[in-house]
Amino acid sequence: MSPSDSQNPYSHVIRPADLPGEGPHDITLVPDAAALSAIAADLGLDGLRKMRFQCQMQTLGKRDWRLTGRIGATVVQPCVVTLAPVTTRVEEDVERIWRAGLGRDDEETPHEMEMPDAVTEEPLTVEIDLGVVAVEALALALPLYPHAEGAVMAQAMFTEPGKQAMTDEEARPFASLAALRDKLGAEEEPESDE
Repeated sequence: MSPSDSQNPYSHVIRPADLPGEGPHDITLVPDAAALSAIAADLGLDGLRKMRFQCQMQTLGKRDWRLTGRIGATVVQPCVVTLAPVTTRVEEDVERIWRAGLGRDDEETPHEMEMPDAVTEEPLTVEIDLGVVAVEALALALPLYPHAEGAVMAQAMFTEPGKQAMTDEEARPFASLAALRDKLGAEEEPESDE
């Protein structure tokens, strides 16, 4: 579980060819404090208190490999409204498949390589960095808009001096059509014959 020479904040490289038998092979990654700090910096987090990646590697067919697992972490992010720290527990299932020979047709050049339909499928290489898989899974599981409890976004209105600002309601695509409909409806109302 040592850092690799690459720019990855966390690395745990395995060689599928070295795994004995067909599996399943249970693997648990728990980054140390230095790795947690590096991952937090890489993902733009205010903090990463703990992280655990439990997974199983198993053969899929004769040469392919499948990973199923779960990433769990306690992350600290800035509130999108107040910038106050927001602590969130993240739990997410992870699945990846590595296929031997995927996109390696001799007639194809690298820029013509066909990518699989499933996002979870990747070409099988000699080594698989499960640390990179764990960090990617965490990045995808992070809340996009963390809110501190009770934080409410105030309505901001910007316009030139002397003009009336457009509200969010007026900016909606059909707001002007609704206003026109209401205006025409009011003009066309028949007068009563009382």
